[in-house]
Amino acid sequence: MTTPTHSTARWPGLLLTGALAACGMVLAKIGAVERTGFSGLTITILCGIVAGNTFFPRLATRTAAGVDFSKGILLRTGIVLYGFRITFQQIGAVGWEGVLVDTLIIGFTFTLAVLLGTRLFRLDAQTSMLIGAGSAICGAAAVMATEPVVRAQAHKVSVAVATVVIFGTLAMFLYPLLFPHVGLTERQFGIFAGSTIHEVAQVIAAGRSVSDTVAATAVIEKMLRVMMLAPFLLVLSATKSPTDHGHRAAGAATHIVIPWFAVLFIGMSAVNSLHWLPSAPVQWLVGADTVLLAMAMAGLGLRTHVGAIRQAGLKPLLLAATLFAFLVLGGYAINRGVILLLR
Repeated sequence: MTTPTHSTARWPGLLLTGALAACGMVLAKIGAVERTGFSGLTITILCGIVAGNTFFPRLATRTAAGVDFSKGILLRTGIVLYGFRITFQQIGAVGWEGVLVDTLIIGFTFTLAVLLGTRLFRLDAQTSMLIGAGSAICGAAAVMATEPVVRAQAHKVSVAVATVVIFGTLAMFLYPLLFPHVGLTERQFGIFAGSTIHEVAQVIAAGRSVSDTVAATAVIEKMLRVMMLAPFLLVLSATKSPTDHGHRAAGAATHIVIPWFAVLFIGMSAVNSLHWLPSAPVQWLVGADTVLLAMAMAGLGLRTHVGAIRQAGLKPLLLAATLFAFLVLGGYAINRGVILLLR
């Protein structure tokens, strides 16, 4: 019997995420669904969640490779191609306001996570820092990148990722409902969303549910936040205690993860800003990007299991919920304060 290649093994999962993506995009065009204001990407991830907690477990063995490829490689490719929707003029419009907001959000959220996690919720420092990094910067990617710095066990990483999935998904549905009530312009709301929602994919989905302007600004702000991951890890590594450094030296070396997809996103934005490509290829790339992002959303939904809530336990969920409340309320206060400061 021949062993299927990686590309062959991915096809069943890719067909499944493709079918769910098509279903979500079609449902989003139905009048009643369209009036909710949620984008096709949001509806697609909802379809994925429903499938992931019903029939998907029976198909998981045959479709896992393609589903994971969708939520990993296709998602990052979609983020890179999203650069063709952005210009440097839009990036410049975010400016120092966006950088200051992201810096404050990351600093306050991570510090709050460590203090509350270890002192109020009696969690260990590793779990607190993993949940804090995921909430403060870029979700599961930040959790995975922080793991080698803090030398956390695998089950702590899984718990932190589960909390990011739960509250990041909640944010994706909550933020479009908040927009009419917070007194922010589309640009300001985009900065607010990009600086406080957990995952890049969730930022895109939430932004698209409000407007293209909100989505573009939110993605730029989120990319600035993602690119702060490397300096954050360097600072975290430098501030570890001598005991921690000795323990790390005895084991595997620490690897600082560079978010290359964020760098490539900026590169595609540069190409788009210089107008090197005719409009037809750019429109084709934007259309392909929508398909890739929708398939990525389906993959994320399929891997979002209700069992993750039980796996996380109560104390990590309480910490993550507190950080989520801070990101929404405290993040809003920080955004308003920076707006007033730079006015």
